[in-house]
Amino acid sequence: MKRFFIAASALLAGSALAQTPDLKQIMADPQWIGPPVEEAWWQLDGEAVYYRVERKDSELHAIHRIDLASGADEVVEYAGQAGIDGVDPVVHPGTGRIVFVRDGNLFARMPGRDGLLQLTRSTDTDADPAFSPEGDRVIFRRGSQWWVHDLVDRLNWAVTDLHFEDKPDAEPEDDLAEMQLRLFESLRDQRKDQREARTEAEKAAAEDPSRSVAPWYLGEGLEPVTSSLSPDGRWLLLAVRPADHESGQTGQMPRYVTQSGYIDVEDVRTRVGRDVPAPSELWLLDLENRKKHELDFEGLPGIDTDPLAELKSEQDIAPLGEDELREVSVNGLEWHPGGELAAVQLRAIDNKDRWLAVVDTATEEPALNNRHRLTDEAWINWYFNDFGWMPDSETLWLLSEESGYSHFYTIDAHSGETEQHTSGDFEVFDPVIRQDGESVLMLTNRSHPSEYDLYRLHLDGNDLERITEHNGIESFTVRPGDDEHVLLRYSESYLPPQAALANLESGELEPLTDTRTEQFKAVEWQQPEIMPVPSSHVERPVWAKFYPARGEPAHGGDKHPVVLFVHGAGYLQNTWLRYPNYFREQMFHNLLTERGYHVLDMDFRASAGYGRDWRTAIYRKMGTPELEDLIDGVDWLVENHDADPDRVGVYGGSYGGFMAFMAMFKAPEVFHAGAALRPVTDWAHYNHFYTSNILNTPEVDPQAYKRSSPIEFAEGLEGHLLIAHGMLDDNVFYQDSVRLAQRLIELEKNHWEMASYPMEGHGFTRPDSWRDEYWRILNLFERTIGRE
Repeated sequence: MKRFFIAASALLAGSALAQTPDLKQIMADPQWIGPPVEEAWWQLDGEAVYYRVERKDSELHAIHRIDLASGADEVVEYAGQAGIDGVDPVVHPGTGRIVFVRDGNLFARMPGRDGLLQLTRSTDTDADPAFSPEGDRVIFRRGSQWWVHDLVDRLNWAVTDLHFEDKPDAEPEDDLAEMQLRLFESLRDQRKDQREARTEAEKAAAEDPSRSVAPWYLGEGLEPVTSSLSPDGRWLLLAVRPADHESGQTGQMPRYVTQSGYIDVEDVRTRVGRDVPAPSELWLLDLENRKKHELDFEGLPGIDTDPLAELKSEQDIAPLGEDELREVSVNGLEWHPGGELAAVQLRAIDNKDRWLAVVDTATEEPALNNRHRLTDEAWINWYFNDFGWMPDSETLWLLSEESGYSHFYTIDAHSGETEQHTSGDFEVFDPVIRQDGESVLMLTNRSHPSEYDLYRLHLDGNDLERITEHNGIESFTVRPGDDEHVLLRYSESYLPPQAALANLESGELEPLTDTRTEQFKAVEWQQPEIMPVPSSHVERPVWAKFYPARGEPAHGGDKHPVVLFVHGAGYLQNTWLRYPNYFREQMFHNLLTERGYHVLDMDFRASAGYGRDWRTAIYRKMGTPELEDLIDGVDWLVENHDADPDRVGVYGGSYGGFMAFMAMFKAPEVFHAGAALRPVTDWAHYNHFYTSNILNTPEVDPQAYKRSSPIEFAEGLEGHLLIAHGMLDDNVFYQDSVRLAQRLIELEKNHWEMASYPMEGHGFTRPDSWRDEYWRILNLFERTIGRE
């Protein structure tokens, strides 16, 4: 087949190169750059690919189709979308049948049958399709219930009708109801009739396959969390939790600029320690015999040991009792295609353990049999929890950080024998097992922490073969039965994610799209330099993006002022060769270097991409290792790049705003001007999911919160500070900045200011807000560290 591609030179085209645009243009709607390819997937016959991008001058999206023979790229209008294939197709290896979900409905491709077969059309959303062992039926979930579609008879039917309430004819549980039944024969007769009707309905449903499934009453007080139906339709794994789980008081967010002219108040999230996740129970329901097996967690290693016992004792909190078990949540359920074995991933609610267990339904009393435990004295990562079954084998595969980095393992489901297939100081992402079970495609940054490429793991010998050498692969998609090409998304420092084909043998990339505008391509952007900054605290370097000054120092001397940019999210990587998470900031850095500033963007300790120890270095002390790394960055610039140690600024948003505070408050001798955007000022006011991993909870570990919260160190402010915050921020509350402002007022601090944005949330959406915020940042640096 002829393959369509754009020459690499075309991607770098721009006959007339322009200088860095002004601040207003940089902060304009990203449409001026060109929309990134957000998703790309195959047409299943291999003749075309689809991709999704934002429409021009709209927040809505369009689907494009590229014909691979001609290269024609056309928008697929709604009328044409009825016949397109969907993402994440599921293949039955024996029959070659394929099923997928598109727009909440099920579709299938059947060998020997032309065209697309639509299986369901419903206002409900269908999800989680899988094939029966023989491939003649598709099971799927609709809401909290499970259904079957017979591909031969073309019939859909529900296999569950679960009700989380007591049976209508159950024995009374309160005195009044008991008295009513004792006094009135008519009520006793009524209940007898109800019981008889229910029993008969259950019998009829079990014996007459043409009838609907009978309701199953599972009792009050619980609610479903997740479930998974076995491929043969007999067994249902069901995780439940208390329905009346107590949560703390929610935050309240006022909206001052409204269409009505009145203030609206919205309830938003609770704070850490005040909405602890409800613990799960796990049931195995035998749908054929209507029998419930409650799966006990007692056999999980470490489940009866409290890892926080010492911290709790310091706060006079009772640790786990002698006969108590730690609470867990169910993270994932995965049935073996044969239908008898199921894998269950569980996570301790205290964040310290993750287990992978197997349930064998062929045993008389099914139970959880642990096969892998990952434990961490800090916290289990919220990434790298992928697992599944190897093809044609009762072997599990999983990712685990147990070696210190995310690597690929297999485990015998019966013996628990484990084999590690990849190793080294790099991370493995998004493994896709090839259907022959002999190799695995995956993304890794094996060549360098900043370089992400597609690799192939050969399980016979564990050879890890590099396929692409682009260094900026974002994701990839395999087409069933295609061993020649994969469809992938890739990017570069100034190239938003695009679609391309990759040849699995040569590794050659054939770009399919370039969505950038001519205006953006015409700019001669400054390429960041990936640099190892020596650390004075750990043996490894701190990798950073360095944008050296291109203009003379603004103050007329021979040394350059410095700006450190601090990325957000904490656990995030920004020093890489992909398109940056902070593309506006990267363009802003071009402006700064033209004005004579050195700019350094560091992947400080806590950042993603560098393994478990780098990630957990901040456990119980957020803001301390990161600040040490930022100071090392300043020292490196002073020693090697003619940086002025008396003219140092720092800025960042969210986690970066938190770190700007820590730099300005705890190291005022190093940092002289700072901008904290949408910043966390007190971790006790942030959410539970993120914060409890790193600092435990304020009740158990108050010292961790005290040493990690900028508001505790505000007295150290000496330099010039800008605080900027959206007033509709439901992630980091605007209240965070208001509380800190009051603290600075009471401490009688000068040279600080606060900018509030009434129409913005955590991530700004309006170009005028972006421009205003970054004008203030630029103005802060120019009048403090940029001039005499």
